Amino acid sequence: MLEHLIPTVPALRRAARVAARLMVTGAAVTAIAVAATPAFADPAPAVSPHPAPELTRDVLAAIDSVTTLQLPGLELPALFSPNTAIVVLGYGLLPDGEMRPELINRLHAGYVSALLSPAAPVIVTGGNPQNGVSEAAAMADWLIARGIAAHRIYAETQANSTVQNAAFSARLMAAINAHAAILITSADHIGRALSNFQAAGISVVATMTPDDTPLSAEPFGPGA
Repeated sequence: MLEHLIPTVPALRRAARVAARLMVTGAAVTAIAVAATPAFADPAPAVSPHPAPELTRDVLAAIDSVTTLQLPGLELPALFSPNTAIVVLGYGLLPDGEMRPELINRLHAGYVSALLSPAAPVIVTGGNPQNGVSEAAAMADWLIARGIAAHRIYAETQANSTVQNAAFSARLMAAINAHAAILITSADHIGRALSNFQAAGISVVATMTPDDTPLSAEPFGPGA
């Protein structure tokens, strides 16, 4: 039965080539590569809500087979380094401090990105406390409860808008020596968020929305 569980050598080689190409181009497994721009540069390019076209389901499946199996002698690639932060944007909590489905969906995407890039720090950003709980605190608790190490998570608990998400995340990134970000928010919010983060001087190397979640995320996605 093992031959049905372990990918073939060609599949591993294909996955390794794809992963290497993604690392060279700065694209995440799920994501849309975005060229970094300095603060107050030209307006950000339009962001497609769909993954890069070359990332077919077959390619993602090949990568998935590598990243979810521990095989002797196989060094699994970490797609992003400790200098690249995974930044998950908050969303308004319910009056009792519980998270809304929209925010949980964002966290699913952030969780999968954290699994695929185990060396990357995770920033959760959002203030707007309800019942004594900030968005960032609720997000951090959710991630820790699902196995993301607490030392990887940095909670930015003061932001009350997307502009502040960007400005305060930039300050936190500087403090932890992170020079680029994977930006995670909802599909209908990603364009504005990307513009705000670029205006704050953050090099956004990839974006992810719950709609873009790769095969690796399906076991953890909404409704799981």
